[in-house]
This record gives sequence, structure tokens and C-alpha cells, in this order.
Amino acid sequence: MASHRKSRPTGTRVAGIRTPALATAALTSVALLSQSANAAPAADDKPSLEEVEKKVDDLYRQAESATDKYNAAKEKTAKQRKRVDTLLDDVAERTQKLNEAREELGSFASAQYRTGAAAPDTATFLLADTPQDYFDQTQLMDRMTGRQKVAVDDYVTQQSETMKKRQEATESLETLSDSQDGLKTAKATVQRKLADARELMSKLTAEEKARLAAIEKEKRAEAARKADELARQQAAQQKAQEEAAQQQDSGSSSSGSGSSTSTAPADSSYATKADKALAFARAQIGKPYVWGAVGPGSYDCSGLTQAAWKAAGVTLPRTTYDQVNAGTTVPLSQARPGDLVFFYDDVTHVGIYIGNGMMIHAPKPGTYVREESIYYDGESAIHSVVRPA
Repeated sequence: MASHRKSRPTGTRVAGIRTPALATAALTSVALLSQSANAAPAADDKPSLEEVEKKVDDLYRQAESATDKYNAAKEKTAKQRKRVDTLLDDVAERTQKLNEAREELGSFASAQYRTGAAAPDTATFLLADTPQDYFDQTQLMDRMTGRQKVAVDDYVTQQSETMKKRQEATESLETLSDSQDGLKTAKATVQRKLADARELMSKLTAEEKARLAAIEKEKRAEAARKADELARQQAAQQKAQEEAAQQQDSGSSSSGSGSSTSTAPADSSYATKADKALAFARAQIGKPYVWGAVGPGSYDCSGLTQAAWKAAGVTLPRTTYDQVNAGTTVPLSQARPGDLVFFYDDVTHVGIYIGNGMMIHAPKPGTYVREESIYYDGESAIHSVVRPA
């Protein structure tokens, strides 16, 4: 019995149902949309503003670290070059003395030749490969005159010293070459880090730069708040110390003792030096940060602190990681004007404390020497406080 059900025409649409051709097209569209949605994050791979800021800050810190290595290599190279120059001068002087000693021996050889002496001892000596070869031959030394012996002794001494100094000069030249290579490497590293930071900043839009400026302003406000808090703590601590000192003085007076505390002279001496260092540092405000610079027209961070304390008669090392060991470490709560404040775990930045939670420092490339809160990069960035004198 034949079916009375009519066959469904192909390519037509039944209510609510698409034909296979249309369904395929729909599935393709869905797939494309899905691919577009999945691809959207990959296409927009531009880092966030916070990521850019962190990357730039990291690059500047890496540049500061490389700057310290550059400063150390530069100092080492300068010392090594001075040593090489001294050695070369010494070699030249000793070579001259050696030539004079050789000429004196030559005069003895000529005299022996002219007189037909039977034993041309001096000539034999001069023709020997080494002075020791000469002495090892026979007992010729016993046959020399007193003056000849003195001349030979002088010649041997001058030759030995000259050879020794030449060897030292050669080794020093090799060390100097290594130092110069290290200097070039450190310089290239600094330049590369700074170039990377500039490139990142150049890609920011005007709006993004404005947002970064706003973030920086907020950081400064927070840093100022923390500085004020530290200033209040230090003021309270100072007041308590003064009251305790007054009570001690009062007790000493009542017991007939007029002696003063042993720390007073030292404190006075330090304060005098610190005042000179701070006066110098304040005079540099507004001068540009330049990596590797020690003044007078520009400074890097450790160059500024070194120059400031030099003005007070105190010699500090060149780099931050040497300056941090050039004094007595004190708690932050006891920081006094003139103290050095160091930053970061790798000790790559330093400023000079002026009191009330503030410091003078040369921040980074593109900035100028300025007063700023010691909390400019957050409390966790502070490494230590050192009193250099």
C-alpha cells in the first residue's frame, strides 16, 4: 500500500526549520563569530597603563644598577690607568739607568780591547745571554777589578729591576684592558635600558600620559602624608630625649656633678658637617640627573651625595653599594639631617636626608635634583639609613 505522505521539497523553508544549505551557512557564521571573539584579546595585546608604568620604573632601576656598575668600572679604570702610567714612567727611568750601567761596562770592555788585556772579562759579560750565564762560566768575577765588580753589580741590579717593572706594567696593561671592556659593557647596558624606557613612553597617548601624571600625583600625596607622620614621630622622640637629658642634668646638678653627656661633642661635630653637606646639596637643586655624573653641572644619585659630603670634608666612595657601608646604620625613626637614605634590595639609589621625612636626591634620567619625600616609591623601597660621619 503506497504512502500518501508527500515528499518535502528540497531547498525550501518549513516553518521554524532551515534547510541543510541555510543551516551550513549559519554554522559557518557562528564559527566565524566565535573565532573573532576568541581572537579579540590576542589582537589587543597592548599592555595596561599600570604594566607600562611598572616596566618603565623597572627599566629606570635597572639603568641605575648598571650606572653603579659603570661608576665602579670607571673608578677602577682610572686607578688602573694611573698605575700603568706610574709603572711605565718607572720602566723608562730604570731603562735609562740600565743603559748607563751598560755604557759603563762597555767602557771597561773598550779599555781592555785597546790595551790588549789578556782577560776581556767585561766584554765576555756583555756578550753573555744573561748575567748568570757569565757568572756560571768560570771564576772571572774574581779576576775583575773593584770598579768592574761595582759596575757589574749595578748592571745586574738594574736589569733585574727593569725586567720586573716591565712585567708589572704588562700585567697592569692587561688589567686596564679588562677594566675598559667592563666600562664599555656597563655603559652599553645603561644606554639600552634608557632607550627601552623612552620607547615605551613614546607609545603612550596623550590621555595615557595624563593618567600616568595623575597616578604620580596620588603617589606624591601619599608619600607626603607618610613623611608628615615620620616627622611627627621624630619630633616626639626628640622631645622625649630632651626631657630625659634635662632630668639627667638636673639630677647631676643636685648631686654636685656638672659633667655633660659623652655624645654631645660628637653630635655637635656631626651637625656641623651635615649642615655643610646639606647646604651644598640644596645649591644643586634644579640641576639635571645625568648617569655617571659627579658635578658640577649635573649628577647621578651617588654622585650628588658624594659631592655633598665632600663639601663637608668627608670622603665617600663613588657607588651606592659602597656608600651604604661607609658609616653607621641607624633606624629610620632616628634619621637626622645629613644621613644617607638608601633604596631597594640591591641598594641602587640614595638621597641625603633633610628632616621631616624629606630628602634631596637626583631621581632618574629626565629629572632634576629636587627635594622629595623618602617615601616617593613606597615605604617598602627604603633599604637603610646610614650616618656617614
